Amino acid sequence: MERKEAIHLLKKYNKEEFHLRHALTVEEVMKYFAKEKGQDEEFWGLVGLLHDIDFEQYPEEHCQKAPELLKEINASEEMIHAICSHGYGICSQTKPEHEMEKILFAVDELTGLIWAAAKMRPSKSTKDMEVSSLKKKFKDKKFAAGCSRETIRQGAEQLGWELNELLEQTILAMRNSEDKIEEQMSCL
Repeated sequence: MERKEAIHLLKKYNKEEFHLRHALTVEEVMKYFAKEKGQDEEFWGLVGLLHDIDFEQYPEEHCQKAPELLKEINASEEMIHAICSHGYGICSQTKPEHEMEKILFAVDELTGLIWAAAKMRPSKSTKDMEVSSLKKKFKDKKFAAGCSRETIRQGAEQLGWELNELLEQTILAMRNSEDKIEEQMSCL
């Protein structure tokens, strides 16, 4: 599958700027981790890009409608499994098995929390964000209340990582791709 097809499918089922930005962010974060792990950056990125393909139009069927939509672009079973596994225990019974799936599970909610924290900063950016300031926001249950801290903790645990490691690496991934995402948003 080519990214062009994936973008077309993403835009077919997602119109809101928030969902498009989130998709691009998770794509870039997954590519960052793939590079760090010596894995297929393109595949990991496409999984991140399409992970919420069904959420905007079918929120009550999130991760259940995705296989049908992904078949439109002949997505592989591996991709479908990975995408459906990010909602494990919430909206899906598909368990994250591979490292990529566990990373997706962990960073999905976390990217939302980091972006919300960045928007509160004077710079409105992740470029000057430190783990210590994110941890304060993480502990404040009222801040970005829709971002499940339990899911983020579970994700770190599934990976066998300390929470600080997950926070730091995800901030770095977002920092490294922030300009690219802004550029892509202007082209969507």
